[in-house]
Amino acid sequence: MENIIECKNLTHYYGKRLIYKDLSFNVPKGRILGLLGKNGTGKTTTINILSGFLKPREGNCYIFGEDIQTMQPALRQNIGLLIEGHVQYTFMNIEEIERYYAAFYPNWNRTAYYELMAKLKIAPKQKISRMSCGQRSQVALGLILAQNPELLVLDDFSLGLDPGYRRLFIEYLYDFAKSEGKTIFLTSHIIQDMERLVDDCIIMDYGKILTQQPVTDLMNNFKRYTLSSDHAEAFKAMLEGNQLIYNPATRRDQLEFYSFADQREIGEILAPMQLPTQQLACETMNLEDIFIGLTGKY
Repeated sequence: MENIIECKNLTHYYGKRLIYKDLSFNVPKGRILGLLGKNGTGKTTTINILSGFLKPREGNCYIFGEDIQTMQPALRQNIGLLIEGHVQYTFMNIEEIERYYAAFYPNWNRTAYYELMAKLKIAPKQKISRMSCGQRSQVALGLILAQNPELLVLDDFSLGLDPGYRRLFIEYLYDFAKSEGKTIFLTSHIIQDMERLVDDCIIMDYGKILTQQPVTDLMNNFKRYTLSSDHAEAFKAMLEGNQLIYNPATRRDQLEFYSFADQREIGEILAPMQLPTQQLACETMNLEDIFIGLTGKY
């Protein structure tokens, strides 16, 4: 499968603080990939590297097979980028800003822009300066769709949108990407949005990737295990350090932990500890709970 994005061994620091080391990932053509991580793990840093605004200390980022640091402007037109701040020209209304942006993009698709504005009930003559933060973000998203790029890179794309408009936009963006064969790389702090939208996800911790795989596989394979015991705290200490176990914890007399291992494998791990494995419960989770299970609550 052709990769639209290839990042190889990215290493970056801010001052002496390591953001990540030897970070590598690919984004295949036509896939929607979501990057998840806690604050400060390098999500926006990765967006800035993908856009060419930031040069990593080490490693390379290739988009459409070319190094983003030396990519020619004609090829950059195939990248639609949303970063924090959204629309700048607040003195314009939504018709004026559409005409302004259209002059820079030969593949401009004004229908995609006005379809989204109509769905979001934004009046054609409404000035951007009089819009809420959420409405401004909607205009910015519409302008990016109208660029008709092959690749969309969206940083915290749902910023400022209320639940109803978020759901509407997610459905519109998904249908648009799949019908037009677009590739999308995005971040969001609202993980429920990711679950409905993305094909694949990367979950980052500080300095590394914890997993990259299709969301459906992740939700099927990563499990939460619970077990009631008067010695839950002692058993938690015994599980810490096991490479197959993530974030063991206790709540009252209940032991809780997470793993990609199935129940048979977990039983083999617990048997030498003389845990009452017949009381072991296993459950699948939504993407937000999986994220917490992999990265921890704090």
